Amino acid sequence: MVKESQRLLAADQNIPVIDMSLERSHVSMQIVKACETLGFFKVVNHGVDPDIISRMEQESIHFFAKPVLEKKLAEPVVNGPFGYGLKNIGLMGDIGEFEYLLLPTNLRFPSQLSFSSAVTCYVEAVKQLACEILDLMAEGLSVPPHTFSKLIRAVDSDSVLRLNHYPSSDKIRSSTGAKHSDVSLSLPRVGFGEHTDPQILTVLRSNGVGGLQVAFPDGWWVPVSPDPSAFCLNVGDLLQVMTNGRFISVRHRAVTTGHANRLSTVYFAGPSVHTKISPLSAIIAAGDQPPLYRTFTWADYKKFVYSLRLGDNRLDIFRSCVDERTL
Repeated sequence: MVKESQRLLAADQNIPVIDMSLERSHVSMQIVKACETLGFFKVVNHGVDPDIISRMEQESIHFFAKPVLEKKLAEPVVNGPFGYGLKNIGLMGDIGEFEYLLLPTNLRFPSQLSFSSAVTCYVEAVKQLACEILDLMAEGLSVPPHTFSKLIRAVDSDSVLRLNHYPSSDKIRSSTGAKHSDVSLSLPRVGFGEHTDPQILTVLRSNGVGGLQVAFPDGWWVPVSPDPSAFCLNVGDLLQVMTNGRFISVRHRAVTTGHANRLSTVYFAGPSVHTKISPLSAIIAAGDQPPLYRTFTWADYKKFVYSLRLGDNRLDIFRSCVDERTL
């Protein structure tokens, strides 16, 4: 059952919902405000083809319905930590109540052409959405055009796609052989524990089953109602650094409840591994504080992230005020 913070607000309380069809400058201001106050928002009327979304969801459902041994054979033709996983999160012992498929965005599945095609189309669509939103952020911050989006448009961008499948509490109970009277198994359970995303921006969509929760800076958690027609976006660690802390890399988690399985599709927009990350000079010049973070590469930061537990605070050690003798 959930052992993390139980301080819950009402569902969707103070969660920004931004209509992408409105006047551009208005949308830009709304996005910046959402990133400054929470680091999370929903977008509607986003322009992503519903057929692309539906096709990706159907292929995901079909994949997770396969036997485990067959799913374990789903290895893309690239090196790295890609492929099917069950419960294990990262390399430091974190676990969750879910299964997943982690894919590079330059996917190649020669034996699964339908699946590969669906992923390719979906990745291109959400990448375009991410770039549009990043450009709107740049406009709202008065930094040069494409400052952020050019990092994920690069041919060697280290972006990834992860498909998550969270079984319902009922399914977890039946798989453990527990009786229906076991109250502990009927309570919400952590599907994916509290964390921030290390990349630049995350674009998430789920089916009509709830489970996502985000944390406000004061420590209160807000359940996010499912909306299959919307995309959820959250600021990643790298974007917090580049905005010198102006944008918030939001802590979030997923819980499993109820009688239905939850499926989420998550695009993590990242730069190339050798990209140097630091607070933008334009934001430093416009602000009233010095750089809060020292310069590092995405490769260095990613390596550091994988050396920590899921819920650890990763950015503190990269703050410019840290005494170098302690590193």
